[in-house]
Amino acid sequence: MKIKKTAFPENSILSSGKKDFDYIDSFKGELTDTHRNIDISEIGKAFFTSGPKWGKKMFAFRNKVVGLFGLKTGSESEKQQTEKDFKCEIGEHAGIFTVFDKTSNEIILGEDDRHLDFRVSLLVDRNKKDPDKNFLTISTTVKFHNWMGILYFLPVRPFHKLIVPAMLKNMIGQLESKK
Repeated sequence: MKIKKTAFPENSILSSGKKDFDYIDSFKGELTDTHRNIDISEIGKAFFTSGPKWGKKMFAFRNKVVGLFGLKTGSESEKQQTEKDFKCEIGEHAGIFTVFDKTSNEIILGEDDRHLDFRVSLLVDRNKKDPDKNFLTISTTVKFHNWMGILYFLPVRPFHKLIVPAMLKNMIGQLESKK
């Protein structure tokens, strides 16, 4: 399965505000099991269970460090969802992520903090002309509020560019293994 960097999708909910973001990236992978209609909530749930082990360790380290600076770690959420209870509905929280928006083919996750706001789009491109060519795209947007956001993102950026394609590959594998 090939994951590739791609242009920010124009059909994303986030595309109208893309000029306002300080950082944008998108990665795309093909969904080869096109005969199974994958629900967008299933894709949202797969996002939270598809991180590589090394990524989970890095995220735990990140939470320890940023907690020292008073930034959000995800443990503050009173409405923390367990994996089986998480429905991927607008307003729900999972870790540092809040579900901001949801359509039949896209979920917007993210968080607003005092140093930066970020959004993650999980978008299914269903090809009407060729139903055997469907794609899943993960796009990330970041808006810095101050120098602390810029400083925070400096070491995060290179790891982000490694972890997102790995997650996307794992997500597609996970989704396609459920027949």
